[in-house]
Amino acid sequence: MQFGIFTVGDVATDPATGRTPSEHERIKAMVAIARKTEEVGLDVFAMGEHHNPPFIPSSPTTILGYIAARTQTLLLSTATTLITTNDPVKIAEDYAVLQHLADGRVDLMMGRGNTGPVYPWFGKDIRDGIDLAVENYALLRRLWREDVVDWAGKHRTPLQSFTATPRPLDGIPPFVWHGSIRSPEIAEQAAYYGDGFFANNIFWPASHTARLIGLYRKRFEHYGHGSADQAIVGLGGQVYMRKNSQDAVREFRPYFARSPIYGGGPSLEETMRQTPLVVGSPQQVIDRTLQFREDFGDYQRQLINVDGMGIPLETALEQIEILGSEVVPVLRKEFAALRPAHVPEAPTHASLKAALQTSAATS
Repeated sequence: MQFGIFTVGDVATDPATGRTPSEHERIKAMVAIARKTEEVGLDVFAMGEHHNPPFIPSSPTTILGYIAARTQTLLLSTATTLITTNDPVKIAEDYAVLQHLADGRVDLMMGRGNTGPVYPWFGKDIRDGIDLAVENYALLRRLWREDVVDWAGKHRTPLQSFTATPRPLDGIPPFVWHGSIRSPEIAEQAAYYGDGFFANNIFWPASHTARLIGLYRKRFEHYGHGSADQAIVGLGGQVYMRKNSQDAVREFRPYFARSPIYGGGPSLEETMRQTPLVVGSPQQVIDRTLQFREDFGDYQRQLINVDGMGIPLETALEQIEILGSEVVPVLRKEFAALRPAHVPEAPTHASLKAALQTSAATS
């Protein structure tokens, strides 16, 4: 079971102090969060991709490359790579370079993005979102797996005898998760290829998320990749913890109220009942995360958001420290005890390389 931190990289005012960090400070904060994630023994750091204020991670490979040079074991991922508005050729090349720099500690989460204006900024139409996701990813897979590609499609110019460079490290493309919060077509895409499906259930009730994951599992089995319970599933979450739950609620409420996503909607208490948001004690986070297994079955990756909305860096680092010392060790033990032997772990470069070598030795 992989545990990690994800950030969307927003720049927001701290309602407690009225201070807004600079873009420079926020970028540096993301690096500090990643390094703390490794320091406390978590597995993954993932960051979003955005091209509009108030977000600053417009170049994930640049930031992740910088983090790769300052970490040793941390798995670097995206919490959305925009497969719709990025050129698949550039994705293939950029992430192959990052994969080499990080010695294989890289995977990606593909997503369509939910900011409408981004599409025309990159010469695309949001009404083509699903088609772009399907076509672009099909090309990306070929670019990583075939040395020479001839290709023609609807949404970009053809390729003739094209080779993406560098080639993936050890001939093994980065593992791909397909992220979605509402689109069955994306669950179908992940199942078709046998890739991972990341249901970022952070804003949704369990019943909605269970339907998407259930579809993915059923279709994963249909396409012959294994039994439904062997499908590779990831989940999101958001926490704010203090020793006493009352202190956590009191501190977090102003951030919740000022949030452009949460504020003005259901109350904090109702949001916690309906979504994975946990504001309380470490034990409450443990209990709620274990409930995810009851709701969605055995899964392989749990990413947690602890920053954003104006939460200061020092507080975010405290949250990661609590996760590493009090929460994740308990969850690792519990999930390991509950997981059936036939349910796989999340693929990594090392495990994919070992499988390739075993296949070559027996063929």
